[in-house]
Amino acid sequence: MRIFLLATLCLVLSAPALAQTADTDQATRDDIILYLRIMRSHDMMQRTMEVEFQSMQQLLHDQILQEKGEVPVEFDAQMKKRMDDLRKGMPTDEIVDAMIPAYQNHFTHGDIQAMNAFYSSPVGQKVLEQLPAVMQEGMQAAMPIMSKYVTQWKERMQEDVKELEKSSPKAAPAAAAQQ
Repeated sequence: MRIFLLATLCLVLSAPALAQTADTDQATRDDIILYLRIMRSHDMMQRTMEVEFQSMQQLLHDQILQEKGEVPVEFDAQMKKRMDDLRKGMPTDEIVDAMIPAYQNHFTHGDIQAMNAFYSSPVGQKVLEQLPAVMQEGMQAAMPIMSKYVTQWKERMQEDVKELEKSSPKAAPAAAAQQ
């Protein structure tokens, strides 16, 4: 009886160690590929690029408007075409393939299994479905703030460059030659 209790106690105490060992197993390439499929990563990447490109287009539009006072009539159509070309030519499969080792470095086999379980669930699927719209709305809300910040940053940079030009040893001879 005593041996049985001792064996049971050893088994119970060693269970967390065995569980930890199993959970530290590196995720396999197949684990990650399944995860990326469940996440619909290819579609998500395409949709994310669309949102990002729209934001970039708006930022450039606002920047040109501020600098020049008007935006060329063909700007939006040409920018949309360029962004579509960039998106269509993006080697998405190669990018996803290149990302697999990063997932393997940061997530264990158990982590990936848990994420797969979540994203396969109804709530996980809702997250995947709604995330692009959330990102787009968030970016639209953030764009005026980012645009204002970038404008202020550019102004500070221009002032810094002017100050550097004034204090530069090369600036003195050039200024003297202009007089």
